[in-house]
Amino acid sequence: MDLGGYRELWRTHGVTALLLSSLLARLPVLATMVPVAFLAKDASGSFRWAGVVAGAYSIGMAIAGPLWSRAADRRGARGVLLITGLSWSVALFAIALLPAGLYRLLPVLTIIAGALVPPVMQTLRAAWPRVVHGPALRTAYAVDATAQELLFMVGPMLGATAVSVASPRLGVLLAAAMSALFIWWYALRQPGPLPHDDHAAVPLTARQLLWHRHRLPLILAFGLWIMSFNGISLAIVAFADDHGQRLIAGIFEAVWAFGSLVGGAVAGALPGRRTSYLWRRAALVGAGMLLCVFATWSPVSLGIALTVSGLTLAPAIGALYERLGALTPDVARTEVFGWMGSAAMGGAAIGSAVAGAVIEGFGVRYVWLLAAVLSAISTVLLLRVPPEAAPAEADLSTGGLLGETA
Repeated sequence: MDLGGYRELWRTHGVTALLLSSLLARLPVLATMVPVAFLAKDASGSFRWAGVVAGAYSIGMAIAGPLWSRAADRRGARGVLLITGLSWSVALFAIALLPAGLYRLLPVLTIIAGALVPPVMQTLRAAWPRVVHGPALRTAYAVDATAQELLFMVGPMLGATAVSVASPRLGVLLAAAMSALFIWWYALRQPGPLPHDDHAAVPLTARQLLWHRHRLPLILAFGLWIMSFNGISLAIVAFADDHGQRLIAGIFEAVWAFGSLVGGAVAGALPGRRTSYLWRRAALVGAGMLLCVFATWSPVSLGIALTVSGLTLAPAIGALYERLGALTPDVARTEVFGWMGSAAMGGAAIGSAVAGAVIEGFGVRYVWLLAAVLSAISTVLLLRVPPEAAPAEADLSTGGLLGETA
């Protein structure tokens, strides 16, 4: 263990404010969907309609995310965050104040709201290499991945609490107010825009950015991981329902996230001198999934297996963030994280649908087997990604396309 990375990270000017403001800015993004889903259900009387509304929101995010990220690279993150933060807040206010009789307009409003979600996560991950260096950079990405796990616990819980205590409308209004305030604060913490002059690097096209021998496998691997995670979340609910103890679904999610928190904290303290191969961390993720296959015989055994499995998640995700950022030129770093977000949205939708079919056709334990297979595929995809401590092998110019690799 080496705490030097943590010490260097927190000593760097502006890091604490940047991280704290990013966490608060991400909170309304994760707190929105629960009240929006209940708002749609209450207005229409159908959870099927709530699913349509949630799907429209995800489609808007998946389509517009890379576009806003590209704009942040070219025009500066601060202006893009301020514009989208204010616009997204207005869209949420419109959803909250929509009369119940006009509920059929909700998919239209939510796809617009989804398209206006500010690129908070993308801009933060693109900013880290410009703010910290050396061992502190690895720690920064590990802290980022660990904090994301905490937000996945707090954000939906905050939205659900607002729904339970007051109403879905108040929950959406609360998210709108938080977005206007927190995203404004986060935008002001952004590093200055990159200089654009005659000597600056030429922006990459989407094809040049994605069709790369290292970046494409990283993005695809992340999509496969999210596909696995969403499938497992559904399997947890099904397992709890089969055992007649729905409360344990929340406990399982909590212990899984707790394991990830611990794993991320440990990963942030690993010595920065050691070569770190991402495929090894991906293999550990698959091993954790496989462990759960043989632990579904009781709630206690599955809870222990989920905790062990969670230990592998944040370290692998943080390392993937670092590799993707390091293997992407400054002029396109925010955009590439935007494409990664789109891959995650697609993976989440596919993972839930496939997991439901697997549960109905084969049983709950086979969802973890499927997740292990998907993790194994991601491990193979990552075999040729250069390690963190190795000399830069990737061509960060407009070259390095898969078709040019010989």
